[in-house]
Amino acid sequence: MPTVVITGANRGIGLEFVRQYVADGWTVIATCRDAARPGGLAGVKGVEVLGLSVDDPASIAAFAAALKGRSVDLLINNAGIMGPDLSAQSRDGIDVDGWLMTLKVNALAPLLLAQALKPNLAAGAKVATVSSQLGSVAENESGGMYAYRASKAAINMGNRSLAADWREDGITCIVMHPGWVQTDMGGPKAPVTPPDSVAGMRRVIAGATPADSGAFFGYDGRRIPW
Repeated sequence: MPTVVITGANRGIGLEFVRQYVADGWTVIATCRDAARPGGLAGVKGVEVLGLSVDDPASIAAFAAALKGRSVDLLINNAGIMGPDLSAQSRDGIDVDGWLMTLKVNALAPLLLAQALKPNLAAGAKVATVSSQLGSVAENESGGMYAYRASKAAINMGNRSLAADWREDGITCIVMHPGWVQTDMGGPKAPVTPPDSVAGMRRVIAGATPADSGAFFGYDGRRIPW
C-alpha cells in the first residue's frame, strides 16, 4: 500500500487525515512534536508516530535520516500556527518575533521538509501543503491577520517554485485551503467539520495530476486566485 507522511498530526485536521488514510489501508507516518505525547494519535491503531519539530532544521534533518531508504508517495505539510494574538498582527501593532516565527513554521518549514524528503519521493509522488484562502492577495478585502496572511501567501509562492523546479522529476506539488474548520484554530462556530474538510482535500490530492502542479485549490476543488 502507498505511504503518506502527515505533519502536525496529533490533533485537528492532521489527526483527521491520519484517521482517513489509515482507514483506507495506507501506511501512515504521523508526526508531532513529542512522540512520547502523541495526543489524539494514541487512539489510532496502525499508525507510525515520529517526533518532528518543524520549526527546527536539525529536527527536520533527523526525521529525514530516520526515513532514509523508505519510499514516500505523499507528503502532507499540515503543521501550522495562527501566529501572534490578532491585535499584534494588525494595523495597531506588529509582534516582530511572532511574525518571524509564523513565517518559519508556515512558509519555510514545508519547503525544508519537502527538500529533506526529496530522496524518498519518486516520480508520481505528491506534496500537498495546507495553506489558506487568507493567503490569497486577490481575495483580501478585509485586512488584518498580517503575519498569518503573509505566511500563507509565502508558502503559496514557495510551492509554486518547488512545483516548477521538480516538474522534470514527476513530482506534483499543490497547496490547499481546508475551509474554515471546526478545530482549536478555527473555533466551534466554523461551518466545516474536520471529516468533510479532509475528505474534500483527499479528493483534490487524489485527482491532482502533473498538469495541476503549482496550483492552489479549495477543499471543495475550486481554484483559488493568487
